[in-house]
Amino acid sequence: MRARLVVFPVKGRNWCFSRSIDPSLEEAASSLTPSTLRHLWKKISSSSNSSAKNVELVLDFASNKMNKAWMGLEKAPEGTIKNKLHGLGLKLLSRVKPSEIFLKSISKEVSSVEITYPSSLNARLVRRRLRHIAMRGAAIHKKYFYGSVMLLPLSSALAVLPLPNIPFFWFLFRSYSNWRALQGSEKLLQLVSDCSYAENPAAPKGSEPESEESKHKFHSSQDSLWVLQPSKDLQELLDKHAEENGLNDTAISDICKTFSLNATDVSKFRHSM
Repeated sequence: MRARLVVFPVKGRNWCFSRSIDPSLEEAASSLTPSTLRHLWKKISSSSNSSAKNVELVLDFASNKMNKAWMGLEKAPEGTIKNKLHGLGLKLLSRVKPSEIFLKSISKEVSSVEITYPSSLNARLVRRRLRHIAMRGAAIHKKYFYGSVMLLPLSSALAVLPLPNIPFFWFLFRSYSNWRALQGSEKLLQLVSDCSYAENPAAPKGSEPESEESKHKFHSSQDSLWVLQPSKDLQELLDKHAEENGLNDTAISDICKTFSLNATDVSKFRHSM
């Protein structure tokens, strides 16, 4: 499955990295998630999965249960305890870095990526920035994943209290989120590290460096794991809304509508470091 990634600067040195939304793929992925403990046990015991695959099944199952509980809090009447818990959850979720959300979107089903970027940017720089965010994400989310898992037993002791165990569910969510981001960063690093055009075998040794256009044509072969796609439409949108303080809400909204991105996630990149 090929995923479309959109990369562009939003404010100064802050760049946005986002994947185009495809609702049909999200529904297909959710349908494969175990819905009950019996279903989960059957998938684990009846197959010769690796330990990593079993961990992923358990985390997906827990995430599915958390999503259903979250929807219940969202529908709670105004002023109730559940409604206040939903507000607290929104504040906690707002602290999740946009790079983590992006890396989580690179699922295991992705076999290649099409990278759309403004035509004024250098293709090598775009690929280098993607490799950097993938390498950095792999190191950070591995550390955070183990840290969150270690805190789960401690937070589970709070279950004796009559109130909902918010710390336990938060660390459970952070474990799942960091696991998915870790898997996504490793997958992205594998894809963009493909050197199918970094060394053009057709070019004679000692010849002049290839132009960006010829490199792009060579790299756009069907066998490539990643394809760089400069976009004049994206460049025009950036030029149209160019400001000293970066892109405004109107610019982000226009870009998100054109390239099917999540406006909330894209806006977070303006203040990320």
